Order: sequence, then C-alpha cells, then structure tokens
Amino acid sequence: QVQLVESGGGLVQAGGSLRLSCAASGSIFSINDMGWYRQAPGKQRDLVATITSGGSTNYADYVKGRFTIARDDAKNTVSLQMNSLEPEDTAVYYCKAIVGVLFSNKLYQYWGQGTQVTVSS
Repeated sequence: QVQLVESGGGLVQAGGSLRLSCAASGSIFSINDMGWYRQAPGKQRDLVATITSGGSTNYADYVKGRFTIARDDAKNTVSLQMNSLEPEDTAVYYCKAIVGVLFSNKLYQYWGQGTQVTVSS
C-alpha cells in the first residue's frame, strides 16, 4: 500500500558529506513521524534522527551537529544531510514513516529498503 524508497548513499572519504533522500508513495492519507535509522554489520538498528509532522526534530548524540533531518510534506519526502562523516558512520541507512493510510483509521509503520553509506578513512 505504501512504499518508501531511499536514495543518495555511496562511498565518501572521512570529513565528506552525503545527502540521503526518502520518498513515500502509495495510498497515503497523512504522514506522522518520519525518521532515519542505521545498521552496521553485526549490530542492531539504531536511531539516527526523527522529525514529527510539526517539524520537531530529535537526533542521536553521535550525529548531533553533523546531521540534519528535514521533510517536504508536499512531496512526501524526508532527507538527511550528513556532514563531517566519520568511518564509524558506515552502515545501511533506513528511513521509516508512520503513515495514515487512505480509507483506514489506523496508522501503519513502513520501512524503506535501505541505502549503503560507506565512509573511508
């Protein structure tokens, strides 16, 4: 019913920047919270940043001051600007959205397929 598609991952040197984007499509009535999470090999999936429908943001301590999350409700997209990247930021990055689906009075959680970010030292 709803699909999330990430883009923008890749290989970058330490200190560089990348911008991730995630577009939601399908039977969308509304989108509540949106967020980015990451999972490094052998580790659990961790929160990176979230943004509410009102624009309030929350960041993990390890990305504060380096990453910026933003959303465009007209386009149903969420982005993550990543600056001053470190090798420790290497992971698969996933977007998540809490969506009100058309013709339903429930909220559903959706995940994207993930995009690889690799930071070389």
